[in-house]
Amino acid sequence: MGDNTLVVRSQFQVQTDLNALNEILQWLEKQTSTYLSEDLLYQCKIALTEGFTNVVRHAHRTLSPTTPINLEVTIFSDYIEMRIWDLGQPFDLEHTLQCVRHLHTDPLAHEGSRGLLFMHKLMDELSYTRTDDDRNCLLMRKRIS
Repeated sequence: MGDNTLVVRSQFQVQTDLNALNEILQWLEKQTSTYLSEDLLYQCKIALTEGFTNVVRHAHRTLSPTTPINLEVTIFSDYIEMRIWDLGQPFDLEHTLQCVRHLHTDPLAHEGSRGLLFMHKLMDELSYTRTDDDRNCLLMRKRIS
């Protein structure tokens, strides 16, 4: 994606608890505010909020509230990457996004799907993969330029 000089990399871990969201957003802002415009930071906050709440409400729904969720933000010279790792059952992001796009009803009526649509529209790249250690990784990438 162009110049990939590493500027900042930070990791953060929270439990499966929606109340951790404020801490997560403060962490994101602390790591990125020097490098991102206000508008870009706002978009990243929305995408990270949607990703995190989806993990808590869906991926970790049947898991213990003490189950860890790992987050990472990496800033390169011309883009930012945000990653969220969860321990839930994997799902097919591309298939789910296709289904949401083809819904005949209002996609805003489907709470989980709405978050995916926001993330997809706000970010330049969105992917979801299963790692070798049985975790799922949601990757969100956005150009800084």
